[in-house]
Amino acid sequence: MADRPLTLMAVHAHPDDEATGTGGVLARYAAEGIRTVLVTCTDGGCGDGPGGVKPGDPGHDPAAVASMRRQELEASCEVLKVSDLEMLDYADSGMAGWPSNDAPGSFWQTPVQEGAARLAELMRHYRPDVVVTYDENGFYGHPDHIQAHRITMAALEMTELSQKVYWTTMPRSMMQRFGEIMREFHEDMPEPDPAEAAALAEIGLPDDEITTWVDTTAFSGQKFDALAAHASQGENIFFLRMGKERFGELMGMETFVRVQDATGAAVPENDLFAGLR
Repeated sequence: MADRPLTLMAVHAHPDDEATGTGGVLARYAAEGIRTVLVTCTDGGCGDGPGGVKPGDPGHDPAAVASMRRQELEASCEVLKVSDLEMLDYADSGMAGWPSNDAPGSFWQTPVQEGAARLAELMRHYRPDVVVTYDENGFYGHPDHIQAHRITMAALEMTELSQKVYWTTMPRSMMQRFGEIMREFHEDMPEPDPAEAAALAEIGLPDDEITTWVDTTAFSGQKFDALAAHASQGENIFFLRMGKERFGELMGMETFVRVQDATGAAVPENDLFAGLR
């Protein structure tokens, strides 16, 4: 350990995901002298284009959107003080059910072992002590998030390098609070139908199943600014509408479930690096 820094690797699907789910821990651990490595799997080409033009609409150019989003991602990494950014540059697969899911070359259509082999190369290079990615449902069912989970877990099997592995999650109590806040900001928002409400209720975990609660309150301003760096997607980033002060009050805790551990650190824990330092 003496010849290299402690290293965190976060594996995300799209530009902006790094800020939403892990912006606080990336900023916090960078400030603590830990090497932070971000792997972004897709180019984000299914995001909004200039002026909010949607994928599939006239004037939407996936290549131009991908180029713009790479610049935004680099700006976000600068805000969060990410040590190393790696992009796998697979084509964005879009939301579940979109035709882009089936496009040749899309991340969703990429064989898991192919993506995992590329990620394993990065793991061997950086030798992360802690790896963070999504759960098997990609937190909310997005194809690219699910695929990021799959290639990460396969790459970990190939390398057996990381001492601790986490999946991002959110306590159900916080999900309920977010629902209340969204209705506060959208007074005319209709109530979800029963099927949609049931699906939303399954997102996240019961509070007592969360293994790891990391206080990132001191870095919530950086997290907000990192999200704001993804200006082209601002329409889709609900959290920006809160304003920085309200955002800081609500987004100061990032939560995870620990799925692999070689340290024996007790849970619940308040540090991804518990048992490593």
